[in-house]
Amino acid sequence: MKVALLSLLLFAAPQLAVSEELTIKFEGKDIKTIEKADLSLPHLNKEWVQPEKVDLLLKEIGDAVYKEPKDAYIDEHNNIVPGKAGHQLNLPQMKEAVYNYYYGSSAEKIEAPLQLAHPRVDGELLVSIREQLVGQYQTYFNSRNKERSHNIKLATEAIDNEVIFPGETFSFNQSVGKRTKEKGYQKAPVIVKGELAEDIGGGICQVSSTLYNAVDRAGVKITERYSHSRKVPYVPPGRDATVSWYGPDFAFQNTYNQPLLIRAKAGTGYVAIRVYSSEDLEYTPRQTPASSKELPKEVSTD
Repeated sequence: MKVALLSLLLFAAPQLAVSEELTIKFEGKDIKTIEKADLSLPHLNKEWVQPEKVDLLLKEIGDAVYKEPKDAYIDEHNNIVPGKAGHQLNLPQMKEAVYNYYYGSSAEKIEAPLQLAHPRVDGELLVSIREQLVGQYQTYFNSRNKERSHNIKLATEAIDNEVIFPGETFSFNQSVGKRTKEKGYQKAPVIVKGELAEDIGGGICQVSSTLYNAVDRAGVKITERYSHSRKVPYVPPGRDATVSWYGPDFAFQNTYNQPLLIRAKAGTGYVAIRVYSSEDLEYTPRQTPASSKELPKEVSTD
């Protein structure tokens, strides 16, 4: 009986013209044109849509129309700059439109339906989590090494204003991204297997090491940390955190019930990192040894 009913449905379904097209528009421009055959299940009558093909189509359209929201942040004058909403594809509406087209009989042109994409961090949140200083650390470097100083500044700017929500894990590599010439990073000395060498991004390990000591004082859970293969001058022995895009990372988890805010600044010859949170946060600070203010004789040591 079920087989007979399926056969009846297959042959009773109206035949669709494969030449009919659906054009999706966005901001007045055509961004995608499809035919019904593009969505059809192979080896069966073309009136049967393949859901996987619809999902791929929706992803392609979604990527084309997505506008990333901008998080709120605290500027150099300690003022909060409000976030800005973006937009993304309204998936339920777009999916309904695609299926209506597929099972209809005439070609259509439709505007991609959108919905707001809200910032992850808004100004109200920043107001509440910049109240209590829960961790801080400062290290020093020789500002005469221009390339290394430049790399330190870029990496410090990359982690400034980062907000880590309860339960989230912060990854230094993920936050800073790949250190490339296109991003402005320059060649500077790094430590490779115990020896000094030059590579793009040399110097950023001082930023990750400073961050490690700051968040360790805040009592967070360190989930990934590795030391250099030789002593570095800017932190006490065993208090460094080496990082590399294709190698080690520095990561920690916010185990508190309040978000954490990282403020990072690279000045002339120093890196200062402070960690803030809500006044409601109860925590037990850890004791960490202070860094040395004496500049290393080997200014090129990473």
